[in-house]
Amino acid sequence: MEEGYQNRTAFIKGAKDIAKEVKQQASKKMGRSVDRVTDEYSKRSYNRFEEDDDDDYPVQGSQDGYYRGDSQAANDDEGGHSDSTEGHDEDDEIYEGEYQGIPRAESGKGSLAGGPESVRAGAQQFRDIGVSEAERRKDQEELAQQYETILQECGHGRFQWTLYFVLGLALMADGVEIFVVGFVLPSAEKDMCLSEPNKSMLGLIVYFGMMVGAFLWGALADRIGRRQSLLISLSINSIFSFFSSFVQGYSTFLFCRLLSGVGIGGSIPIVFSYYSEFLAQEKRGEHLSWLCMFWMIGGIYASAMAWAIIPHYGWSFQMGSAYQFHSWRVFVLVCAFPSVAAIAALSAMPESPRFYLENGKHDEGWMILKQVHDTNMRAKGHPEKVFSVTTIKTVKQMDELVDTGTDTPVWKRYKLKIISLSHQIRNNILACFSPEYKRTTFMLMAVWFTMSFSYYGLTVWFPDMIKYIQKQEYDSRTKTFVKERVEHTTFNFTLENQIHREGHYFNDKFINMKMKSMVFEDCVFEECYFADITSTHTFFRNCNFSASLFYNTDFFKYRFVNCKLFNSSFLQNKEGCILDFSDDFNNAYMIYFVNFLGTLAVLPGNIVSALLMDKIGRLRMLAGSSVISCVSCFFLMFGNSESGMIALLCLFGGISIASWNALDVITVELYPSDKRTTAFGFLNALCKLAAVLGISIFQSFVGITKAIPILFAAGALAAGSFLATKLPETRGQVLQ
Repeated sequence: MEEGYQNRTAFIKGAKDIAKEVKQQASKKMGRSVDRVTDEYSKRSYNRFEEDDDDDYPVQGSQDGYYRGDSQAANDDEGGHSDSTEGHDEDDEIYEGEYQGIPRAESGKGSLAGGPESVRAGAQQFRDIGVSEAERRKDQEELAQQYETILQECGHGRFQWTLYFVLGLALMADGVEIFVVGFVLPSAEKDMCLSEPNKSMLGLIVYFGMMVGAFLWGALADRIGRRQSLLISLSINSIFSFFSSFVQGYSTFLFCRLLSGVGIGGSIPIVFSYYSEFLAQEKRGEHLSWLCMFWMIGGIYASAMAWAIIPHYGWSFQMGSAYQFHSWRVFVLVCAFPSVAAIAALSAMPESPRFYLENGKHDEGWMILKQVHDTNMRAKGHPEKVFSVTTIKTVKQMDELVDTGTDTPVWKRYKLKIISLSHQIRNNILACFSPEYKRTTFMLMAVWFTMSFSYYGLTVWFPDMIKYIQKQEYDSRTKTFVKERVEHTTFNFTLENQIHREGHYFNDKFINMKMKSMVFEDCVFEECYFADITSTHTFFRNCNFSASLFYNTDFFKYRFVNCKLFNSSFLQNKEGCILDFSDDFNNAYMIYFVNFLGTLAVLPGNIVSALLMDKIGRLRMLAGSSVISCVSCFFLMFGNSESGMIALLCLFGGISIASWNALDVITVELYPSDKRTTAFGFLNALCKLAAVLGISIFQSFVGITKAIPILFAAGALAAGSFLATKLPETRGQVLQ
């Protein structure tokens, strides 16, 4: 007896806590008094339970998915109906998921003394929630099977290929975004007077933006739709890419590139999920791999545009000294074109029908599938074929207790919608770590992180190593002059890559010239004249200047290190940073050429992965490519020349791309449709975080040692390939 009472007391305490939680959630979503709604539902539910026998509880109805209560009890409580929920007909049918009056904390105290009826009612309420969730899961499984059959009937044809090119533009925009900052940095650092820390931040800011964007837009795509989320994200990318080409200051440029990255961050998780929901299982792996080629095309486009635009220094204008628009800004503007084109093309495409069906929108989903069928049949010369599907299984929705009321201010309605949406997104993210998906999510996190850490770390390390090798070769040609004495001489030609120590210059003129990589140490300048000079990497250390004049030069204070100036003057010194591309003409072309070759080198890997993805399976492709990439890392020890490093860059890129393609496909297929873009976005955000870490760590070892970056990359790839074998194979399975 005592034990039963204790059990009942514990249960009532649990009911109180749940009722309190429901009330708190409802108070956030509703624009009117929650107490009245809760009291009405509580009163109505208790009246029903008290009038029924102990064993006469609400039970699940037939396949129509309704729950039935005692209609007489409902009629007796006619005034207790709440206008905050829908779903009641004349027989007082209560739809699945409707809030049916979980006892409040106050009413729980009275029910304890009144008997076990309310306790049994609460238990039945909880059982109904479990049954409803089980039915929803069953609906999803039935929909997955039927949806695959419908896609088979629709066939693969013109519609899928049209969507392929439209989504390819969005993926191409993502590829372009990765390369933009790297190509403009040599020019932008001079145009905006960037220090080394500022240069590093500008190089990494796009990854931070893409990390935020992948997480945000991936989560939203499961709630508001794939097409709508992709349109919004691409629009943000286009707008801020456009602005970034015109802004002058470093801070505003950094801010625009950050938001541009936030926009394009949604491209990869949405594009792959969106396209996969139009592909039958025997076509999915192959055509998702073909879609990956557009990322390569984006890199080629960026390299070609940089090659064609940035070195054309005449493509610029300025308005005074405050506003300058150089050719590299034209390049930034041109790089926004793929995103703009994707927006225009995507506007003519429909939403994913799978998204509609998962959200209970049968008619919208059916119409789009009919459009797919009719488009493909007409293209194949069979316009007479009729779409035979009349009814498609839809997933039952969990109704939410949300009613803002007509008298609620507009701003408050939007606020409540945003709060509700954020709660839904949070629940979706937590669902990826539920017991059913927890192991898969953690395994994929490890694989995404290790692959991204090694791939992005090495792909940035390669160009830096090439620059380091070039610098070593350049330094080896440095000429050194010691204790030279020069008098009454005019210098009007370029001085480059020289070191002058303990020299004495008397009554010399340095006029209309350029100085590049010039160093003067412990020198004396007497009655010298410097006019119209442009310099890069030029410094005076421990020098003395006497009766000298500087006119229209860029010899700023930081160029004089421990120097003494006696009776010397600076007239009309140049302001700001001087942009002079001609010094880096050959280096610029080398950067574009190296990136062009590295991007083009992934073409064979893309073709092989597309042809074999559905034949050998995703796991074999992922693990095999990772192992070969791991082995190829050790060849980096032999890269001691420019040509050797370029060849190794192409080899590594061509091999590793197959791993990325397989990882994209398997990530899409391991999660159900209502969590697909959320999970993909979260994993892609983790990928960008790993990229930032890999780039930062690998760059710190440039010029110090090759062994540590190679061991890091090889170890990460080895760990990733091992963990990949523990993932479930998805080849031949219907899309969940």
